[in-house]
Amino acid sequence: MSDLVIPAPPRPTVPTTSGGRFPVRRVFCIGRNYAAHAREMGHDPDREPPFFFAKPADALVVDGADTPYPPLTDRLEHEVELVVAIGADAAEVAVADALDAVWGYGVGLDLTRRDLQATAKRLGRPWDAAKGFDHSAPVGTLVPAAGVDPTAGAVELRVNGELRQAGDLGDQIWSVAETIAELSRSVRLAPGDLLMTGTPDGVGPLARGDVVEGRIDGIGTVRTRVA
Repeated sequence: MSDLVIPAPPRPTVPTTSGGRFPVRRVFCIGRNYAAHAREMGHDPDREPPFFFAKPADALVVDGADTPYPPLTDRLEHEVELVVAIGADAAEVAVADALDAVWGYGVGLDLTRRDLQATAKRLGRPWDAAKGFDHSAPVGTLVPAAGVDPTAGAVELRVNGELRQAGDLGDQIWSVAETIAELSRSVRLAPGDLLMTGTPDGVGPLARGDVVEGRIDGIGTVRTRVA
C-alpha cells in the first residue's frame, strides 16, 4: 500500500527516435549563449558571460501538442534552442569528459513572457514567472548522441513558414561540453536532466494561432501551434 498522502504526479517524458521515451527530471537553461542574441537584448557578451536558470519539468510540451497562450502577458516570444539530454551522473566533470554524460539531443523552444521578464529585470527580481510558466518548453523528438556533432549545425525557427531566427551551433559562446562542465560545478547533473543551450538572435512575438517550427541540422525539429 502506498504511503503517499496524494497521488504522485506523472513524470514528464519526451519521445525518442529509438522508440522509447526519455523520462525528465529537471530542465536547466543557459541564458545569452549566442553573442548576437545577447546584443539584441541589450547586453555585452564579452563582459557578461552566460548564466543559468530553470524551468519545471512539467512545463514540457511534447508530441507536437498545441501550446496554450499563457496568461498575464501581451508579449509571448519564441527562442529556438538545442536541447541536451543527460544520461549519466556528472558532478564537477571536466570539459574533456562532459559529453560522456549525454544521452542525446533534440530541438526545443524556450518560450518567454518578455514583458514579465522586462519587469523582473527592472526590479532586480527572479525570472521564474517569465520563464518557468506552464507549457513554456515545447521539445521535439530526442536522438541518441552517437554520431551527432553538437558544435556545428544550422539552427532555424519559422513562424507560419516565415523565417524568424537563423544561426549555427558553432555560434555558441559556451559549447555543450563547456556548459555541462560549468553547470556540474554547482549542481550534480543526473539521468533525466535536460539542458536548453541558448538561442540565436531574431527572437520575437507570437500570437494565438501561430504555427512555430524549429529545426537544427542533423538533430531534428520541434513544432507546436499557439492555441
